[in-house]
Amino acid sequence: MSEPDLAARFRSGDVRALARAISMVEKRDPSVRALGEALTDRAKAYVVGFTGAPGTGKSTLVDALVTLLRKLDRSVAVIATDPNSSFTGGAILGDRIRMQRHALDPKVFIRSMGARGHLGGLSLAARETIRLLGAFGFDPVIIETVGVGQSELEVAAVSNTTVVVLTPNLGDGVQMIKAGILEIADVFVVNKADLEGHHRAVTELRSMLSLSNIPGSPKVWKPPIIATSAARQEGIEELWAAVEAHRKYLTSTGRAERLAADRLKEETAEVAAEIARERVRQALVEDPALTERLLEKGTPYATAEEILDRTR
Repeated sequence: MSEPDLAARFRSGDVRALARAISMVEKRDPSVRALGEALTDRAKAYVVGFTGAPGTGKSTLVDALVTLLRKLDRSVAVIATDPNSSFTGGAILGDRIRMQRHALDPKVFIRSMGARGHLGGLSLAARETIRLLGAFGFDPVIIETVGVGQSELEVAAVSNTTVVVLTPNLGDGVQMIKAGILEIADVFVVNKADLEGHHRAVTELRSMLSLSNIPGSPKVWKPPIIATSAARQEGIEELWAAVEAHRKYLTSTGRAERLAADRLKEETAEVAAEIARERVRQALVEDPALTERLLEKGTPYATAEEILDRTR
């Protein structure tokens, strides 16, 4: 499929063109850049990120939210970030299987994406995929992270609203302090609220939030705590109402524009790093003398600067 054909089919609403474009993004195919630049006039999606420890029921919760959004006639896309296969680079958990009941719905798009070696599970490709999904007409775009390493911080970096999912009796309090989730969460969800201990979990979380407030500088947005039972489809409407309330807050305060500008700058820095990394690797392959000097002197900084100076 040629670039003009891909752009035309994308604009006409061909979901296969969207899937093809995302595959090109994942493979870091430079030809997809032309498509991205041709779609800058299209709408941008609102991004809702779900994160939390493994076993908190994030996939079930996202599935329940997709069901609600379809009842509201919203077109919704889901990016489920998986750990990569160390051999192929592909995503191996297959979150799409968990949401199979939505597979035939043309207004639901679900894609598993590998973490590409990133510690927390969000790759540069995810940012570009979000842009493509928004241009195609999906709003919102939901991101579900692996829930390990620094994924809590990474999902906040690309999401408009970050939802942190907890469950009773998992010792999440300690994890929250370690990961700094109190600072990045816009909405808290205590899932599996049908289990014993969920009231205590909500109380503990509320106490931690009150302790985190600095006297004299109160938080303008106070993260709500929503109790849900995703398996029973309970609390999902309240969860979406909280997300919508946060969206209105961002728009009314002007924070939405500032955050969008910050994300674009950060993405530009990541793209520059990726380009520089590829140029360095290529130079070390194509210039044996340079590689020999590097191995002899052991000076990676000086060698990197020499390579990058050549491209100026």
